[in-house]
Amino acid sequence: MGKPSSSQRGFAKTPFDFTGAMRRLCSDVCARLEEFRHIDMSRVAVTFAQTRRRVSYGLQAKLTPMRFEEGKLTALREDGRHWTVQRLYDGYDREMLYILTFYLPRFLDQTFSEKMTTVFHELYHISPEFNGDIRRLDGRYHVHSHSQKDYDQEMARLARQYLAQKPPVELFGFLRKTFRGLKRHHGEVVGLSIPIPKLLPLPESKSA
Repeated sequence: MGKPSSSQRGFAKTPFDFTGAMRRLCSDVCARLEEFRHIDMSRVAVTFAQTRRRVSYGLQAKLTPMRFEEGKLTALREDGRHWTVQRLYDGYDREMLYILTFYLPRFLDQTFSEKMTTVFHELYHISPEFNGDIRRLDGRYHVHSHSQKDYDQEMARLARQYLAQKPPVELFGFLRKTFRGLKRHHGEVVGLSIPIPKLLPLPESKSA
């Protein structure tokens, strides 16, 4: 006869806090690597969004900046109006400058290497000035420079550099599991989920 399961013994599984784990991993990356030390993770909201279909392709993660170019609170758009971004606060006084969103279960169903590269890919988008704007690169496309393939190869290199420092396995070990694997082990995968803030038109800003 096999051993009784944890539920049979009266022990309930503890849900896995995905966004809490991702925050701890990102914080450690920013503490260890010079390329990310400008990032204050206390002002980056780490969230998840549920994908509609369980397929491996599509968006894995997204960084949402909470400011416009050069960290400005407003921007003049093509319609002649000034717009701002809906503000997001942690509690009452700490304003979030970025939202880092991972799409589940899709993100967790990639390979470990792909998941680590995605984490670095999104963190590197944060402006060196940490002003709520994205990092703007030289090249044809300011987000990924001249080539997203070259961009991701550099992010994979940084991920290997991080792992070579031998950070505690508990910080990244969960990324070796799939979504189903984490759910099987913990019973449930939970985390912070918030709507993406909206662009808001400022009153009386329509040009004549």
